[in-house]
Amino acid sequence: MKVLVTGAKGMLGQDLCPVLEDVGMFVIETDIDNLDITDEEMTKEVINKTHPDMVIHCAAYTNVDKAEEDFETAERINIYGTENIAKACGSLDIPMVYISTDYVFDGTKTTPYTPDDNTRPVNKYGLTKLRGEEEVKKYCEKYYIARTSWLYGHHGKNFVETMLSLAQQNKELKVVDDQIGCPTWTVELANGILKLLSQPYGIYHVCGSGSVSWYGFAEEIFKQSGLTVDLKPCTTEDFPRPAKRPRYSVMDNKGLCRNWQAALQDYLQLRDV
Repeated sequence: MKVLVTGAKGMLGQDLCPVLEDVGMFVIETDIDNLDITDEEMTKEVINKTHPDMVIHCAAYTNVDKAEEDFETAERINIYGTENIAKACGSLDIPMVYISTDYVFDGTKTTPYTPDDNTRPVNKYGLTKLRGEEEVKKYCEKYYIARTSWLYGHHGKNFVETMLSLAQQNKELKVVDDQIGCPTWTVELANGILKLLSQPYGIYHVCGSGSVSWYGFAEEIFKQSGLTVDLKPCTTEDFPRPAKRPRYSVMDNKGLCRNWQAALQDYLQLRDV
């Protein structure tokens, strides 16, 4: 199978491409230097010319807080860029995988969200990703929408690396304890995407199994790393951010990914190699 990956140089893309190659797929890696998804003609030309068997669309604007003030850029990439990919895939009947987010939900539930639950983003980033989902459904008959959450990996800035860096400063750390979600390692997401390809088309939640607060996540990072840190829980109000976050964004993944603690352990072990 020939698969075109957008955002191949991003945190997810750099782990996804080798996973696809390991199972025998021919991967066409694209990023801003050879495919500007916001350019409709270029997008159409690249996909027509390469004519892959599938497109996995990882390219995205992911700065949640900055999206509040720079909505135009987030909109251009996450909505119109996705529309361009979806149009090109739809016109050639190419199946498309779109990476979405738990931030399409408002966080008012107290049980894990299912793919059929109502969406209601509370920040502009979540809004652009939801609008991207709508573009995929509008233009593609064959699609997988893979919602993920709290992503971390070896090839980009993320919560795990931030915590480990702060731990070296020997200062008291305060971490939010009233936002609950599902930490997801990029490699787990990549393997989850592979599993999707044998499932019926539709919307799926591809995130770590189980749930935890950011504080609990930090606590587990330090525990598994053998670090003693002066870690204190705090509330969302104690740590104001430009973008509102859902308080509860736990998703039911139907077993597509492993327990988040086991995945974290593997991530940390590989990090030390």
